[in-house]
Amino acid sequence: MSQAIRFRAQVELAEKVKLDVQQVRYPHYGRYLEEFVPGQVFVHPRGFTFFPAQMEAFARTYMQCNPLYVNDQYARASGFAGLVASPQMVFNVVLSLGVQNDSEKAMANLGYYDAQYLRPVYQLDTIRSLTKVIDRKERGAGKPGIVTIRTLGLNQNDEVVLQYERKIMVAGQGDRPPTTPLPPSTVMPAFPWVDAAEVALPEFPESLPAGLTGPNSCFEDFSVGEIIVHANGRTITDEHLPLTYAVGNTHPLHFDRVFSSGLSGKMSGDPIVYGGLVFAWLEGLASRDVSENSVWELGFTEGYHTQPSVSGDTVAALSRVLAAEDAPGDLAAKFGIVSFQLIGVKNVSAARAFAQYGVDLFVKEGDKKALAKEKIDAKIFEIERRLLIRKRG
Repeated sequence: MSQAIRFRAQVELAEKVKLDVQQVRYPHYGRYLEEFVPGQVFVHPRGFTFFPAQMEAFARTYMQCNPLYVNDQYARASGFAGLVASPQMVFNVVLSLGVQNDSEKAMANLGYYDAQYLRPVYQLDTIRSLTKVIDRKERGAGKPGIVTIRTLGLNQNDEVVLQYERKIMVAGQGDRPPTTPLPPSTVMPAFPWVDAAEVALPEFPESLPAGLTGPNSCFEDFSVGEIIVHANGRTITDEHLPLTYAVGNTHPLHFDRVFSSGLSGKMSGDPIVYGGLVFAWLEGLASRDVSENSVWELGFTEGYHTQPSVSGDTVAALSRVLAAEDAPGDLAAKFGIVSFQLIGVKNVSAARAFAQYGVDLFVKEGDKKALAKEKIDAKIFEIERRLLIRKRG
């Protein structure tokens, strides 16, 4: 249904309207420390519809080798309703939708915890994002504080597709004006975090498709304690600037050189590559060796960006097998669960990094002071992740 409406012709107005420097607004977004109130729920703007071209482009840009994300027929033959959005794309979109409300003024992302993927995202699914403030810790006058938040991604049917917790470092307001206020409301919006969550997976067929994945990434190929040094690196270029906004991230640190060069410390200079993109490239670099035969990313935790990356840096990845067990119930006949530690390094090959630093690469950077160990400047990322992986045959 459409309607035809005639509007008056547009005429030039600027020279006729008096300039008034008292009527100036400076909208800005994110929150200062004092503006985070435990229990507060942010309903993030816009939402994001997953179009198939975007889904495939994301998977190829970040070197995803699992055919579920690039081969529609393979995904359908595996029991899914069609091409599946890469978990990394889902995570990056859900996080980025929330930046305008919760972290556009954050000084640092301190960690990802308890991320759980609860159902697939398919083409034309529309995802929206909500965040709840869990805790705010102040560390004294003039010092930034730490805010703990939980974020949900919901589809068009109000079903949770992803939930996770993260911590951010946020400066106090000081003498700066307040940010854009939340809409007035007497009741906080619902926040359907799922405790003891179940994963909504398809009914897998008796025979899964064969011949389109490598031979060394089935469940039986992984032994606890094994370290996998992934072969290739990936040089990040200024491509990261538009890629940041492609997933909806609005933090100027990642695409505004005037902003980033005005900061102090190690964040000053060129825009910092958005950490979610770094995570995606590292995961993609590892995918041929660990996730090519995965049918589901269960989630991740204890994720830390230990050093920033900028355009021109080359990143590389290593994985360590932490656990391997049969999948629950009837799934055990076809699938197992493997837990990995994923490590990222920059400007050195993964093989050279392992030769130089050895097991210290796999020690959490935050624990090294207590262990009297030196931190590794070349190490940029660490996280633990769990995959549901096909058994051979």
